[in-house]
Amino acid sequence: MYFLLNTSAISVPLIFSFYHKTKYWATWKKLLPGLFIMDSIYIIWDIIFTQLGVWGFNEKYIIGYHIFNLPIEEWLFFICIPYASLFIHYSMLKIFPDWKFSVFNTKIIFYLIILTLLILTIINFGKLYTTCCFLSTIILLYWVSIKKMELLQTFFLSYLFILIPFFIINGILTGTFIIDQVVWYNNHHNMGIRLGTIPFEDIFYGFTLLLGIIIISDKKLISKKQ
Repeated sequence: MYFLLNTSAISVPLIFSFYHKTKYWATWKKLLPGLFIMDSIYIIWDIIFTQLGVWGFNEKYIIGYHIFNLPIEEWLFFICIPYASLFIHYSMLKIFPDWKFSVFNTKIIFYLIILTLLILTIINFGKLYTTCCFLSTIILLYWVSIKKMELLQTFFLSYLFILIPFFIINGILTGTFIIDQVVWYNNHHNMGIRLGTIPFEDIFYGFTLLLGIIIISDKKLISKKQ
């Protein structure tokens, strides 16, 4: 099942990558460094947390091949899901270039996220998933706000659309619509708050992964201050 979810998630974006209005294929070369670096970081994070029992995988729903204690499907996840998610982001930039939050609204959203995550981190400090996930999001958001706040004007909006397939795919992985769960979470290491069956932290886990890829892919962001 996990393998089918990965292939289903990437199939439509892959087909429409060559659509003339979006030309998503043209971003491949630019995105590859970001995908490689962020995927490497997240896979190491994944391996460590799997070893520590922060989360794990149901053998009934995976093929059975493992690399460094991770199912092959989990490795594919870090290719298929970022590809499909960023397809939404870059397609929106191409087709709806004027769709973005105002500077004022972007700053409001930014400060609300930072404040909320700071409070939740302090309250839940020591819970591995919550602490690592929220702190990484805070640090990355703060860095982007200094370098290129306008990036958040578009990404905050596109991420709302990305969350639609995210809730479907991640919902199935965590037990929605199926008898058991493909991926299980140890609630001792998270807040225990679920959106349906999805841990609240997952929203920012995905957010930081995708934003990190975009930042690394933007050479101007890395090379100099805006």
